[in-house]
Amino acid sequence: MRHWPIKLSLVLGVAARAAGAGAAELEDSASLAAAHAATLHDYCQTCHNPKLNAAGLTLETLDLDRVGVQAEAWEKVVRKLRTRAMPPPGKRRPDDAAYESLASALERSLDRAAAANPNPGRPLLHRMNRAEYANAVRDLLAIEVDTSDLPADDSAYGFDNVADALGVSPLLLESYMTTARKASRLAIGNATPAPITTTYKTPEDLTQDYAFAALPLGTRGGIRIDEYLPATGEYEIRVRLRRQPTGQIRGIGEEHRVELAVDGERVELFAVGSEDAYKPLIVNSQNPTQTLSKSFTADEHMHARLPLRAGEHTITAAFVGRPAALSEVTSQPFLRSYIGGGGLSLPDVEWVTVTGPFDVGGGPGETESRRRIFTCQPESASYELSCATAILGRLARLAYRRPPLPEEMEELLGFYLRGRSSATCVEAQPSCASRAFENGIELALRFLLASPQFVFRFESEPEHDSREVVFAVSDLDLASRLSFFLWSSIPDTELLDLATAGRLSDPDQLRRQVRRMIADQRSSALVANFAGQWLYLRNLASAVPDPSSFPDFDDNLRRSMRAETELLFQSLLREDRSVVELLTADFTFLNERLARHYGVTGVYGDRFRRVAVADPNRRGLLGHASILTVTSYATRTSPVLRGKWILTNLLGSPPPAPPPDVPELEEVDHSKPSTMRERLAQHRENASCASCHAKMDPLGFGLENFDAIGRWRSADVDGSPIDAADVLPDGSKFASPAELRAALLARPDVFVATFTEKLLTYALGRGLSYTDMPAVRAIVRQAAEKGYRFSAVIDAITTSDPFRLKSRPAPAEAVVTAAPPSPNPHGPAKEPS
Repeated sequence: MRHWPIKLSLVLGVAARAAGAGAAELEDSASLAAAHAATLHDYCQTCHNPKLNAAGLTLETLDLDRVGVQAEAWEKVVRKLRTRAMPPPGKRRPDDAAYESLASALERSLDRAAAANPNPGRPLLHRMNRAEYANAVRDLLAIEVDTSDLPADDSAYGFDNVADALGVSPLLLESYMTTARKASRLAIGNATPAPITTTYKTPEDLTQDYAFAALPLGTRGGIRIDEYLPATGEYEIRVRLRRQPTGQIRGIGEEHRVELAVDGERVELFAVGSEDAYKPLIVNSQNPTQTLSKSFTADEHMHARLPLRAGEHTITAAFVGRPAALSEVTSQPFLRSYIGGGGLSLPDVEWVTVTGPFDVGGGPGETESRRRIFTCQPESASYELSCATAILGRLARLAYRRPPLPEEMEELLGFYLRGRSSATCVEAQPSCASRAFENGIELALRFLLASPQFVFRFESEPEHDSREVVFAVSDLDLASRLSFFLWSSIPDTELLDLATAGRLSDPDQLRRQVRRMIADQRSSALVANFAGQWLYLRNLASAVPDPSSFPDFDDNLRRSMRAETELLFQSLLREDRSVVELLTADFTFLNERLARHYGVTGVYGDRFRRVAVADPNRRGLLGHASILTVTSYATRTSPVLRGKWILTNLLGSPPPAPPPDVPELEEVDHSKPSTMRERLAQHRENASCASCHAKMDPLGFGLENFDAIGRWRSADVDGSPIDAADVLPDGSKFASPAELRAALLARPDVFVATFTEKLLTYALGRGLSYTDMPAVRAIVRQAAEKGYRFSAVIDAITTSDPFRLKSRPAPAEAVVTAAPPSPNPHGPAKEPS
């Protein structure tokens, strides 16, 4: 028999080990090992042989008796077995018992080899991404910094916190300096800022016909702004209403009132609109579109100038609501307000501008940021340096995620002294010394926020004469790994105190900190950044379904879709439920807009509330409009995109990239097959397309009852009935989204393993390789003992080898005695621009 050697090698190897080690120590008997070899021979080597070399894998070159040595190839085999991806559809397949037995035996061999020779990986130098930088500045200084000057972050392995993708360029470094300068000035507020104008716009497709949860009771539409003012003084706030393409304000054919409020207190109540708003005042006979009327300038009076203290303020501008019976606009053909437009629709707030400060006289004020920075105030010049040392030492400890080195403190104090000496004030003035002191702190803070120790996550290593290749990360580095994982930010004081005392590495203490951090509001970053990227929720911002096909789609619905999925993820996380409920949850979170989209009654208002899901097809992520929308095209559904999303994000078996010569799916031609199923069947006639589409298309067809924006349907746009029935490669049949979900969860460990891989990738900030798969399996096994609860998965990740250990190449003799690098990789001090 041509492929007999693979079976013979295994049988002889097992027999030899049995003779030397005792059969009781072997996990697989010789007869079972022979069965595994027979399974590979009968079902796999037909394609994976030197002649065909399918997917570049030849089993003849592999030795079942040396699985650990050939781990990379065998890990690929295990993944195909676990997901039942091989043999391909249409080929003869082993039964479930044979799949399970072979996969388990391979996994045991791989895990034993990994335990004997651990390889936790060596993370690269990690730069903060934009979200992490903003969060870190927020937690350090209590301000929301604008990171728009920083270039957009690249992604790798599905996430934008992966070190490989976070490169460094001169433009990026200059952008960090610019952002640090803005943040330090905003936080200190000791300089007299020049008036600036900040504009806050509402999305063009935002429907403002009803009350928003974030705005005052009794209003409709509008905008809410959380603005941090740099100094106490006067500020001008201006409100502009939305225009039609001709420049006229829409919807002011009757009087409306707009309330402008700051911190919940009404500032002005503007009246706008009248019956004669659209009557011509000046007629341009040459161009009627330029005919002037009150509707062009009716909102010019909607502004107010008022004194405001420095710090955080909430500004709202919204229409005073009134019963629909009193409004001329009593009904609309669509939920999206501007369909029809003109004077028949209701007016909207387009943008609000905040300009200032003017007449600065009250100084920076007592803001939360200043209270957090100035923990001491020097009573005289002799105490200034010691106070500056205390302030900068505390800030540096938080910013650098460790106690600062003496050299680093000397550098920070050098910037402080430089800033103090450059203060522009008259020494005889009583406030000059205070202003000079704060100017020095501001310059040192500016350097701190742009320093490599803040922007980059350096991790310590044993001394260079150490022969260790694999070692535990320090408690301080563990604190940073933990905080950037769960909070996308720097560790807080409690975490740093434990790490400094060497107590964080205690498993019980680590678990307590994980619980505390998940309960903290900052863990919402895990929802926004991990779930937002894993589930493609960020793509909703660019989803623009065709208005003629989906006239009801607006920004309200777009936001509600994302909020539903984020709230479900957050609920399961905070309530410590099973991660499997991401697919099976019999509850969700709805507001009125999304409830109407789903056809759910009894939900009113813009506020989200927990709602039971009666329809089994709607349960879990597969029934969420957010997922269904980002996996569709603008005009139609896409079984291919939806099938690919399931393979990639739920089953961990992404299809390969399509070859460059694949033809596009033809548009509907009534002389040819017209249903989506028929068109894709025709597409699969291309041999280069068939292998991947045979795996993707059935999964996508299971969701065809949902249209391109996630509404339930029984018929396609052409009236043909929806056919959601299909068969998975393992033979599982389904005819609805609920049955598809049941088929996917027949082996829940596959989904949990995929979830674990995604979460571990995000936690480590690097892509996983075959060397990480034993750790993934260990995490899944530990989580299984506790019902796959979120806390069990996160606990297992934070105590796993890849998270708590790291490796480095064994040092060569030539570099053993080399001098250690400078503790200040940024070099000598120089003033930030």
